[in-house]
Amino acid sequence: MDPKLLEILVCPLCKGPLDFRKTAGELVCKPCRLAFPVRDGIPVMLEDEARALRDDEAGA
Repeated sequence: MDPKLLEILVCPLCKGPLDFRKTAGELVCKPCRLAFPVRDGIPVMLEDEARALRDDEAGA
């Protein structure tokens, strides 16, 4: 994932910062407790495509 792209991407819901989890291939918004997938290097920033974080994942 391009570091410059990571600098400008924000959560589409709350406009907050995202954490990139390389091993999971996801961009995570901790306040919204959502993980947005990255497919073929392209972030899918749609709420319908996001995965809800489990309680044990939210703080990781």
